[in-house]
Amino acid sequence: MAITKADKKKRIVISGARPGDVFDVQDQGEGRVLLVRLVHPRPKMRKSRNEVLRAMKKAPLRPRMRWEELRQLTREP
Repeated sequence: MAITKADKKKRIVISGARPGDVFDVQDQGEGRVLLVRLVHPRPKMRKSRNEVLRAMKKAPLRPRMRWEELRQLTREP
């Protein structure tokens, strides 16, 4: 088990850690601390222009029912 010492800014060096790594710090009491490396999911591939246009035609941002119908469904009589 490697031993390390915190500097004046309360930093320690963790072997195997790379710049940009994110850790969850869990205080377990009695002077024990558990570090868990968090792995971010890779971003999804961006859609092409044609895929975006096709999706917009399939699900337009317009209501499919009239305002009066919606009002009758959501209001108490």
